[in-house]
Parts: sequence; structure tokens; C-alpha cells
Amino acid sequence: MSTKKYVAEAIGTFWLTFAGCGSAVIAAGFPQVGIGLLGVSLAFGLTVVTMAYAVGHISGGHFNPAVTIGLAAGGRFPASQIPPYVIAQVVGGIAAAALLYVIASGAPGFDVSKGFASNGYADHSPGKYSLVAALVAEFVLTAVFLFVIFGATSKQAPAGFAPLAIGLALTLIHLVSIPVTNTSVNPARSTGPALFVGGWALSQLWLFWVAPILGGAFGGILYRWLNDEK
Repeated sequence: MSTKKYVAEAIGTFWLTFAGCGSAVIAAGFPQVGIGLLGVSLAFGLTVVTMAYAVGHISGGHFNPAVTIGLAAGGRFPASQIPPYVIAQVVGGIAAAALLYVIASGAPGFDVSKGFASNGYADHSPGKYSLVAALVAEFVLTAVFLFVIFGATSKQAPAGFAPLAIGLALTLIHLVSIPVTNTSVNPARSTGPALFVGGWALSQLWLFWVAPILGGAFGGILYRWLNDEK
């Protein structure tokens, strides 16, 4: 059964990275019908909604190392399962980036160095936001994301609606932070594209592991304290 959980996490993270980043790489700037910031934000939210309903009952539907670690910090997930979950998520993210590269590179004028939906700060932030601004944004938004996840999946919450709340939260997070970092809040999502861009994307990747993980853990601990979860 454990193997099925890991496969489900890899599939879910694959879909989040492929469809989310794919919307940015392929569809966001397409002449005349580009989906823009709103479309990309919605695409990321929809990936979580669809996969949470599809495989959430198998693995819990984390699809994100920061979520896995945040749930463990909040007492909702066994710490012993963090490594295999994170490995499965990163594998899914890398596989998604590889497939997206195959598809995107089929268009004339494709240039992976233009970003390939990678996350960045300073010169590589869409809005040229500083390292500190990027770190704060990723920390706070991941903390809030975990806060929503804990609340939406609590026993007191309406049954069956958690994926919608979580997906809408991720949409809102992207609406806020795409100009700042191109939005990570997910180390696995960041790792896949960065491996193909290389150079600056890899050198800045540390922030998109550190800030989301710390933010996720903080959000989990804060919710556990606020809700008196044991």
C-alpha cells in the first residue's frame, strides 16, 4: 500500500508541475489568446483540485514537500514518511518538466534560458523583487497555504470540499506572488524546471526549498496551537 501512496504523490506532483508550469510556458503569452497571470494562477489551483479528488484518498494529496513537512509539524502526518513522500514528489516534478521541455521545444523560437517557468529573485524575479522580498513572500504564503489545508481538512470542516478550498487558496497565492518569484510555495515544482534551465535557476533554487519548508512548518505548528490539536 505504501508504494501506491508514493506513486500517487508522484502522479499528483507531475500534474501540478506539468499543467501549472505548462500553462505559463505554453499558453500564458500565446498571441491574442494568452491566458495571462489570471489564467496561470487558476491553472495551478485546478491542478490541486483535480488531483486531490483523483488520488487524495490514496496518499492524502500533498503533491508538495512543504505540505508534507508542514503536516508533520502540525501532527497530521508521520515524520518517518517524509523522505519517501518528498522523493516521490521531486521525481514527479522532474518528470513533468522533462515532458514539458519535449513539448515546448517543438515550437520555433523556444529558448529554455528565458525561464521555463522557473522561480527566481532579484534579476530573475518577474518584477525584479529582492531576495528578502522573495523569501518573505514564499514563507508567508506557504504558511497560509498550510493553514488553509489544516482547516479545510479538519473534522469540523464540511466533508468533500477540502480540494476546492485548497485549490482556490493556491490560485490566490499565485495571483499575489507571480510578480515576486513566479510563485513556488512548492520545492518539487521549483526543482523540475530549474534542472532544465540550469545556471541562475539552480543557484537560486535553495530559496525555494528553504522558505516554503520553513513557512509550511510554521503554518502547521501555528494551526496546531490555535486549534489545540493533539
